[in-house]
Amino acid sequence: MKYNKPAVRFENQIAKLKARQLLFLKETQAKETLSRISFYRLRAYTYPFQDNANPNHPFVVRIHFETILKLYNFDSRLRLLVFGALEKIEVAFRTQMIYQFSIKHGPHWHIDKARYYNKDLAEKHLERLRREVSRSQEIFIKHYQEKYTSPKEPPCWMGLEVASLGTLSQLYSNTINSDEKKAVSKSFGINNLQIFQNWLHCCSNLRNICAHHGRLWNRRLTQPSLPENTPFTFLNQATIKRIYKNKLYATLCCVKYLLDRIDPDNDFHIQLKKGMDSCPLQQEKEMGFPANWQEVQLWQ
Repeated sequence: MKYNKPAVRFENQIAKLKARQLLFLKETQAKETLSRISFYRLRAYTYPFQDNANPNHPFVVRIHFETILKLYNFDSRLRLLVFGALEKIEVAFRTQMIYQFSIKHGPHWHIDKARYYNKDLAEKHLERLRREVSRSQEIFIKHYQEKYTSPKEPPCWMGLEVASLGTLSQLYSNTINSDEKKAVSKSFGINNLQIFQNWLHCCSNLRNICAHHGRLWNRRLTQPSLPENTPFTFLNQATIKRIYKNKLYATLCCVKYLLDRIDPDNDFHIQLKKGMDSCPLQQEKEMGFPANWQEVQLWQ
């Protein structure tokens, strides 16, 4: 089937939404909103309130455009809060990975394929790292390239400093099990390498969504492993059983645990509670937040 839908003017976008029974308080302001937040972007926030089996997508809930906008703005604030927490985790993980491995294996351990389980996968990840380094405008990268000829790749504390969290987590997960690898995970309060690697993967995916201004509300995410036994306060068995692992709350519990290890005085729990208090339409459940989640010890 050939796609032949035409572009729609702002005033016609409003007319289309009204025909679908979306309510408006001030159409002039709604037009201004649609000029800076696309109709298609807001569609992700109207979707659950519409009959999407019907080709006309009528609204089945009495709801105003302005309320949808409040939900969109809430999600934007939540995304910024989560992104800030993930930044701290990424920087700490990068620091520990560079330190623990380089102290034992030297500045260029990361390009030694003997350090990895899967050599072909390691080459794929290292090639991605080379591209990230080549795109970097950091002065220390340029200085190395101008002054040194061997090895061609800069030392890990330069190269890995400009690597994405995705690249870092993939390199780490592929390294052979060792004392230095375990030291990294233990610095985050996790003794099980498989769980730590899973959490890194979940954090990387969540970080990419936030970095690209993606939606967190009502989104399905990579499922984290939720251990019942951890060295520090996490979730008990009863709490884990009532959590939807593919929704935001489950991953945020992992983020909170990691954040507490690297920044014990963080106020992420305070800011998250405050932010969730502003969630419109009682939509906490769409992000997997269980009833009375604020009372769980992890969030105290």
